[in-house]
Amino acid sequence: MGRLGRAMIVIVAIPVAITVILGAVGYVLFTRASIDPIAKADAIIVLGGEHDGREAYGIALAEQGVADTVVLSDPYGPHDKTFQKWCASSSEKVTVFCEKPVPSTTRGEAIFTQELARQHGWKHVVVISWQYHLPRARYIFGQCFDGTVTMRAVPRTYDFSLAEWEFTYLYQLAGFVKAAVQGSSSCTDPSVT
Repeated sequence: MGRLGRAMIVIVAIPVAITVILGAVGYVLFTRASIDPIAKADAIIVLGGEHDGREAYGIALAEQGVADTVVLSDPYGPHDKTFQKWCASSSEKVTVFCEKPVPSTTRGEAIFTQELARQHGWKHVVVISWQYHLPRARYIFGQCFDGTVTMRAVPRTYDFSLAEWEFTYLYQLAGFVKAAVQGSSSCTDPSVT
């Protein structure tokens, strides 16, 4: 095999190896992310993402007595009729309100959670998001929120292709790097995105 043949093998082998390593690490860290046991809390924080049952799950947990307040993150804006329906779903037992994160990121959601906790005396919140997002959300909430956090995944399955999982893992890893670079000091400065 000549020099060109060996170069071609290296050119193909490196991306394949990176893809396999990313897939294996991502699977362990994100797809198999740990979910905390449910515990009574002061509030339930439902992170933005998609209308995949997260709003209903957060409200159902509150109706079961986990908390009497549900905060729905509202990065969607006033034109999202599905979300607006959830914002108006308070009952005698459960108070639901919507909060726009600034910046419109997980960090923004952690910042508004800390601010609301100060206002209402919350010490413990349940945070709901995608299972693969829980490790990064836990890290960011650890930077920005002074209280105890119970992380819960939206009860659903993910019908992703291998390429979609690879992208998801890469996105989550990049988000970890960004959060590490921003540090906890950015939690007090919403202009840091």
